[in-house]
Amino acid sequence: MKYSVNDGFPYYIECAGDQNYMDLFLSKENMKLLHSINEEKSTYRYAPGKWSIKQILGHITDHERIMIYRILRFSKKDPTLLPGYDQNVFMENSRFDELPYKQLLADFENVRNASISFIHTLSSEQLKLTGKAWIFEMTVEDFLKATIGHEVHHIEIIKERYLA
Repeated sequence: MKYSVNDGFPYYIECAGDQNYMDLFLSKENMKLLHSINEEKSTYRYAPGKWSIKQILGHITDHERIMIYRILRFSKKDPTLLPGYDQNVFMENSRFDELPYKQLLADFENVRNASISFIHTLSSEQLKLTGKAWIFEMTVEDFLKATIGHEVHHIEIIKERYLA
């Protein structure tokens, strides 16, 4: 890969690869994998200080909420520079490990369904609009690719480090 996780959005766009981002949003493959994990396994951490599967799922959900909010603003030609967010602050102030895994899955599915519904409202002209979040100025379409690429990245980590 040309980018690393430290490069942010360009890395996540690369994670989405050549696949159509809408096909990735609509795919049930990752959801099926997440549903195969039980409550006990969802608390697993592959090393001290690493997030549990529950925390990763909560993070993916939070990230998608934030990105779709950004995309909403950019698709409406809102020129406001939107700040980044500190994933560690979010994690330190979350309750993911306290919540039932099934509740976290349902929340993720609800966010995903809302995201898909919103994406279907975007015109080809809106997909070409640009916005700036933190240091990245990109098109709405690239923000969508980065959003789903972020999920792809974390699902690969779950497969390689948590379920191997």
